[in-house]
Amino acid sequence: MIEIELKAVVTDLHGARRQAEQLGAKLTFAGRLEDRRYDRPDLSLAAIDHVLRVRVYRHGSALVSASIDWKGPSSMMGSYKEREEITTEIRSDPMQLGNILERLGFIVTMQIDREIWQYELHDAVVRFERYPRMDDLVEVEGTPRTIEEAIAALGLPRDSFTTERLPAFVQRYQSRTGSSAALSDAELRGGVRYDVSNA
Repeated sequence: MIEIELKAVVTDLHGARRQAEQLGAKLTFAGRLEDRRYDRPDLSLAAIDHVLRVRVYRHGSALVSASIDWKGPSSMMGSYKEREEITTEIRSDPMQLGNILERLGFIVTMQIDREIWQYELHDAVVRFERYPRMDDLVEVEGTPRTIEEAIAALGLPRDSFTTERLPAFVQRYQSRTGSSAALSDAELRGGVRYDVSNA
C-alpha cells in the first residue's frame, strides 16, 4: 500500500468535526490510538527512514484492534508525501509482541498516545487527533483527488495543510507556547522524553 497524506493544525476541533458530520462524513472510530515505534539501539532504521510500529486502537480500556506496521522511506509526489506501508493485524496481545521485539534487541524510540475521531469523507480518511499536550491536528489520507475534496469540504484553509512530519508541529507548538509538547501519557507525567526528530 502507498500512503498519501497531509496534516494541519485544527484550532476548533469540535467545530471541524461538526462540519464534517454535517457534510455526511461517516464516523468509523472514536477512541484512543497508541503507537509504539521500535528501532535498533543504533537507530539504524531511522537512519534509512524506516518505521517499525505497533499500533493499538482502544475504546475506553477495551482493545478494539492492533497491528504491526512497517513504513518505507518518504518521497514526494507533487505536493503530497507518500511512502510504502505494510501492515498486518495482531490477533492476540499487542504487549506480548512488544515484549518479543524487545527480546530481539529492539527498543521503543517513541510513544504516541492520542484521542482520535476518524471519518470517511469523499473516499478519504479524515482523522482528528488530540494529544496530551500539543496542538490538535487533522490528517487526511487518500488519493490526491480525494484528499483535496475532503479538505475543501472541511472548510479549513488549504495552505494550512502540509507534508511535514509530527516533529515540525511539535517544534512550532513549543516555539509559540514556550511549553514542552507531550505526545504520550508518560511525557505528560514527566516521564521519559523521546527524540521526535525522525518521527
